[in-house]
Amino acid sequence: MAIFEGAGVALITPMNEDLSVNYNKLEEIIEEQIAGGTDAIIACGTTGEASTLTVEEHLDAIKRTIEIVNKRIPVVAGTGSNSTETAVEFSKEAEKYGADGVLVVSPYYNKATQKGLIKHFTSIAEGIDIPVLLYNIPGRTGVNIEPETIAYLVNNVENIVGVKEASGNFSNAIKTLRLCPQIDMYSGNDDQVVALMSIGAKGVISVLSNVAPRQTHEMCKAVLDGDIFKARKMQIEALDVINNLFAEVNPIPVKAAMNLQGKNVGPLRLPLTPMEKAHEEVLAKAMKEYGIL
Repeated sequence: MAIFEGAGVALITPMNEDLSVNYNKLEEIIEEQIAGGTDAIIACGTTGEASTLTVEEHLDAIKRTIEIVNKRIPVVAGTGSNSTETAVEFSKEAEKYGADGVLVVSPYYNKATQKGLIKHFTSIAEGIDIPVLLYNIPGRTGVNIEPETIAYLVNNVENIVGVKEASGNFSNAIKTLRLCPQIDMYSGNDDQVVALMSIGAKGVISVLSNVAPRQTHEMCKAVLDGDIFKARKMQIEALDVINNLFAEVNPIPVKAAMNLQGKNVGPLRLPLTPMEKAHEEVLAKAMKEYGIL
């Protein structure tokens, strides 16, 4: 059983003006996501600015998210770190809080060999009983989790069940699915959702869902229902918004987009800075044309 099928939102972490985490706003945007049909909440990932949260904030944001959702939809906790020990401890805490699974990015900066990746992910999975999703995003981490490595882990470690595939490499994605067809694969790129689902992915872990939860859910549902023509149309219609949500490094544009929508999710923590005005204007135009502003 997959943790979820369809559109999981890679949720932003709202901030107060003093850069503290805004937990009241967190509850508000989670309720909006659930009302919009989002199929799962992914807390404290890249989009959630996990890398600039303190340990206490990171764990508290996960705990509060789980409490707010209250089992209405699955919650997947981002518990990755470039320290294996830290990732193990975060994952244990997330399981204790009631997370339905964890999303674990490959070690960044210090990287690792493929052998090192196997040991890293295995250590995390062996420390918990809930499902583990690998997170392959070489553009952020500097290392690709090779298809053979993913397949080894899924085939040999019971609770490593899937991967968020954000490499953009379709050849590797297809090879991964051939080597372990039972894998729960999720697109990590909003512009490739329908294409990746067409070859066997279960859905997406989405930035777009922050500003368009209903549309992202419906696009995934169309694929799962076999209506590829509807899904393809929706994917193409969303393209300009998606491209502009990545005009600067994520989550700069998506926070700007949510603030344009009047959601008041607050600023970003350094080293992230506000979106350039020229980029924001183009983003706003795309959002208006898409019907979400």
